[in-house]
Amino acid sequence: MSYAEAMSKFLAYLWICLLACALSAAAQSAPAATEGDYVAQNFHFRSGEVLPSVRLHYTTLGTPKRDASGRVTNAVMVLHGTTGSGKQFVSPQFAGVLFGPGELLDAARYYIILPDGIGHGKSSKPSDGLHASFPHYDYDDMVAAQHQLLVDGLKVNHLRLIMGTSMGCMHSWVWGETYPDFMDAMMPLACLPVQIAGRNRMMRKMAMDAIHQDPAWENGEYQSPPPGLKTALDVLLVMGSSPLQMQKQYPTREAADAFLDNFMRTRFASTDANDFLYAFDASRNYDPSPNLEKIRVPVMAINSADDFINPPELGIMEVEIKRVPKGKYVLLPIGDQTRGHGTHTLPAIWKDYLQELLRESQP
Repeated sequence: MSYAEAMSKFLAYLWICLLACALSAAAQSAPAATEGDYVAQNFHFRSGEVLPSVRLHYTTLGTPKRDASGRVTNAVMVLHGTTGSGKQFVSPQFAGVLFGPGELLDAARYYIILPDGIGHGKSSKPSDGLHASFPHYDYDDMVAAQHQLLVDGLKVNHLRLIMGTSMGCMHSWVWGETYPDFMDAMMPLACLPVQIAGRNRMMRKMAMDAIHQDPAWENGEYQSPPPGLKTALDVLLVMGSSPLQMQKQYPTREAADAFLDNFMRTRFASTDANDFLYAFDASRNYDPSPNLEKIRVPVMAINSADDFINPPELGIMEVEIKRVPKGKYVLLPIGDQTRGHGTHTLPAIWKDYLQELLRESQP
């Protein structure tokens, strides 16, 4: 073996060791999480439907702190996106950056609450048994359930901060209008504060129609996953993707095909068609635009320029944020770190703006 070959192997080995150490440190920096369930009795949906009990699953980190009046002062709630769950925020790329020792939302100082929305994660959902007879929840129902979880389940009467990604971003706007005094600050990530229309609505309808119009769906009583779910997942992949990053990561036909095959195989096996259909349909009447002036707390709204779902050329946020009394808007430019719509779950890119929001909203 030549010196050059030996040195090359040594450097490769050294790089692997350094990478392993970095990954280990990142994993250790993510604090421990606790999971639990709260059962809401006789939950009334806006549709008029009622369930005798609704299970609301959650993950928490840290411990709540109260002032002399009993008001919780350090609670932070982070809300997930469509088909996601609160558990996604305990990953090293999120929790390790925000919740670890010395970080902006250090779990030693803050009480972090990560709920699973109705229809998602381990909360009550159609696939539990009711299938298409499950109440057709909407975003207002989901926010009302989150509020009940906090107040009745966790005994949290105030939030220092509410953050939300994608669907959770939209929930943040609903929270700000419905419970304007409940939080000190809001950080909506990757959404718009207007009704879902245009291409966004069309894509969602295409995904829903792929399932709903598939004869194999059998009005929600299918015995095996309907093929239309694959088309719905195709739409989901396109909606959340970043062309620049996908071109870099899968620069050949073979690499692109292999990624798509793996994505479809894993997601198709782990996704229930009714749950997917209900989750997308929940956005049907979302529209916070008439009441943006009711939001009283500082708001730091963040989108990224490569977001296919909320493209900057629409120019919507620039107009609507002016109606929010204490609102600010940041459009992140496309860069090596951005990942399209998924940039919302990469706080290393936008945490400086979070720091600014926490400073400006200090009680």
